[in-house]
Amino acid sequence: MNAAEVNLYLVGFMGTGKTTVGRLVAQRLGFNCLDSDKEIEKLEGCTISEIFSSVGEAAFRKMEKDFVETGHPLTKTVVSCGGGLVVQSGMTEVLKSKGVVVCLHASIETILERTGRHNTRPLLAVEDPEKRVRTLYAQREPIYKESGTVVFTDDRPIKEIVAHVFRIWERQSFDFARSRS
Repeated sequence: MNAAEVNLYLVGFMGTGKTTVGRLVAQRLGFNCLDSDKEIEKLEGCTISEIFSSVGEAAFRKMEKDFVETGHPLTKTVVSCGGGLVVQSGMTEVLKSKGVVVCLHASIETILERTGRHNTRPLLAVEDPEKRVRTLYAQREPIYKESGTVVFTDDRPIKEIVAHVFRIWERQSFDFARSRS
């Protein structure tokens, strides 16, 4: 495998910037950019919220897993993964077997501020969204920190975050490609 073709997977909690950073890094690399949530919505013909309400979170997590395992190109793609993907058992290993994994991370305060702007997140369609974010964050943070190289997105210009993620991909894609040869 050629290092210049190794996929990049962005993981992390909701509101850490995966979609925005993924789009910009993909442009810089000349790669396709896929957001796993958007791809699942296209495939299913409905929103993630509708999927959650009609078939439940477990069915959605299965769709996420299937997308990562077989639903996207194996090279030259940046994938912005849903926030719950790496929480599923074995998914970090699956991602690492397919390319470079970078975890975008932000403080709970930043996440609350960012997620408070939108009401489209099914996991936050509860009476107390802040409590839900704090609970999920506490449960998931240790898993995220083990999933890939961590890049903090708090109070940093997007250009700087993109450059940092690019440098990580550049370094790690070479090692990844060499390990596959």
